[in-house]
Amino acid sequence: MAERLTTQQVAEQLGVKVETVYAYASRGQLSSERAPGGKGSTFDAREVAELAARGRRAPLRPPAGEPSGAEPWPGGPVTVRTELTLIENGRLYYRGRDAVRLAAEHGFEAAVAWLWGLGTDAPVELRVPPATAEALTRAAAALPDGIRLPDRLRISATVAAALDPLRFDLREQTVLAAGAALIAGMVEALPRTAPDPGPGATLAARLWSRLATAAPAPGALACLDRALVLLLDHELAVSTVAARVAASARAHPYAVVSAGLGATDGPLHGAASPLAHRMLAEVLTDGAVPVVSDYLRTGRAIPGLGHRLYPEGDPRAVALLAAVGRLDGGAAVVRAVAEVEAAAGPAGRPALRANIDLALAALALAAGLPAEAGEVVFAVARTPGWLAHAVEEYREEPLRMRARGSYTGPRPTDPRSGPGTT
Repeated sequence: MAERLTTQQVAEQLGVKVETVYAYASRGQLSSERAPGGKGSTFDAREVAELAARGRRAPLRPPAGEPSGAEPWPGGPVTVRTELTLIENGRLYYRGRDAVRLAAEHGFEAAVAWLWGLGTDAPVELRVPPATAEALTRAAAALPDGIRLPDRLRISATVAAALDPLRFDLREQTVLAAGAALIAGMVEALPRTAPDPGPGATLAARLWSRLATAAPAPGALACLDRALVLLLDHELAVSTVAARVAASARAHPYAVVSAGLGATDGPLHGAASPLAHRMLAEVLTDGAVPVVSDYLRTGRAIPGLGHRLYPEGDPRAVALLAAVGRLDGGAAVVRAVAEVEAAAGPAGRPALRANIDLALAALALAAGLPAEAGEVVFAVARTPGWLAHAVEEYREEPLRMRARGSYTGPRPTDPRSGPGTT
C-alpha cells in the first residue's frame, strides 16, 4: 500500500503552510483522500516528493488567489480532474456507464441528462425560446448563399450569446439551461431541407430535417440519434481542451462553445469526416485498392483510420457501423469500409481500424446525407460535452490553464532592457 502523509507532514516536507497544501490540491497538483475517521486529508507521499522535486528545479510562483506573502507555486503541468468521461481498456464510459450501451438504450436527450449528472429518467428538454429562434432564423436568412453548415453553427453561437443578457451568470443551473437552448438553437439556425418533423420532435429528428432532403428511411433516424450519443464527449480531446481553457478564463458558456467549435474546424479533428466521406465515395465507385494505393502513392494520410486511444479499434465506430449496416443500402457501405481497412493494412501487420470519422462518413453515404453532415453531427453532439467540462472548470481556480513557453528566439542584446523598459 502506498505511503500516505497527513496535511501537516506535507506542509513540513514542502516547507509551506497548510493552507498552501490545500491550494496545491485544488489545482490538481496533489490528490487527496479523506483520512480514516473522516478527519482531515491524506496525500500520496510519492506525489509530494515529485512536487518538491519540481519546486527545486523551477522558479516558484504562488497559486492564484493565495494571500500576499504565501509560499510560491511550483510550476508544472495542470492536472485536469474530471468526473465525465473515462477511456480505459479500449472502452468509452460516460460517468462510469459504457457509452456504446448508453447509445443503444437511450436517445440523445437522455444521454445529455446523464452526462450532466441528472440521470436518464428525465431527459433534457432541448428547446430554444421562440424569440431567440426567430432571431436566429433572421440571422441565418441574411447570410450569403453557399455558407457551409459548420460555419452557420459558429455564427449561431455568437448570435445566441448576444441575445442572452444572463450569459455571464456562471452558476451551474444557469449554464446548463443556456446550454440546452443553445444546442437547440444551433440546429434551428440551419436551413430546413426536409419536411418539418413537427412539435415535440427529438433533436435528432430536427437535425435530420436540416441535413437531408427527404424524410428518413426506416432506422435512419435512430442511427443518427445513436451517433449523437456516441460523440457526446471524449475526455480531453483538443476541442475540449480549448473549451476548458476558455472556461478557466471565466468566458461565458457561449464563448466556451465557440472555442470548441473553432478547434473542430481543422482536418484532424471534427472536420475529418468530410475527407473520409470523399474517400469512401471513391471506394464505392472504383474499389478500395486503387483508391488506397493512390493515397499512399501521393503521400496522403488515409482519412478515418486508426485512433491512438483505441489501438484495437474505436468502439464508437464499431457500434455506429453495425447500425449503418442495418439501413437500406448500408451493408454495401460497411463492406467498403472493411475493404479500406484491409487495403490499408501493411503486409503481415494488423490492419488499421475505422474510427468514428469514417463511421460518420459511412452513415452520411448510406442515409443520403451531404459530405459535411458528419462535421455538423460531431459539433452538435459534442456541445453538451463542452458545456459539462465548462461547469467543471468553473469550479476550479481561475486561469489555471496557463501554459508557459520555452523561448528559443534570440536573447535580448540591450543590457538596459528589463522589467519596466521598452
